[in-house]
Amino acid sequence: MIKKNVISVAFIACMCFSSLLATAQSDYKTAVGLSLDFGSGGTFVGPSLKRFFTERSAGDVELLFGANITMVNLFYQYHGDIENAVGLKWYAGIGPSILLGSGGGSGIAVRPLVGMDYKFKDVPLSLALDWRPYIGDGDGFLPGRFGLGFRYVIK
Repeated sequence: MIKKNVISVAFIACMCFSSLLATAQSDYKTAVGLSLDFGSGGTFVGPSLKRFFTERSAGDVELLFGANITMVNLFYQYHGDIENAVGLKWYAGIGPSILLGSGGGSGIAVRPLVGMDYKFKDVPLSLALDWRPYIGDGDGFLPGRFGLGFRYVIK
């Protein structure tokens, strides 16, 4: 079972990040910053990187820490414009979360997500807020999980 999970995670990661060198057409191409994953089950905080592959598709990598657990999130996101809201986009996506416990325990989860991303017009900052339920081993299903991202935009 663990071998199958590792193969699945590797496949998803390759799919999500195979286009890292593609030219993006979005409001921004790359952003780095701080992400929070919070709600039922604890709070995790750490660095993140978001990179647009095309105008509508992006990858988001997070390395988060909390409660003696390190969490690695690898998300693929599909973005769409919100009419009459310059800089604001909706997104939906999915990706794996890999949890590594300080006591040697580990876990894996599937994380669907829906949210909004806002890029300030004259300031190199973006904000993101999403709902990202946890579906995996250990805690099972945690519907009350959310993400918040504060990022510096690199064009």
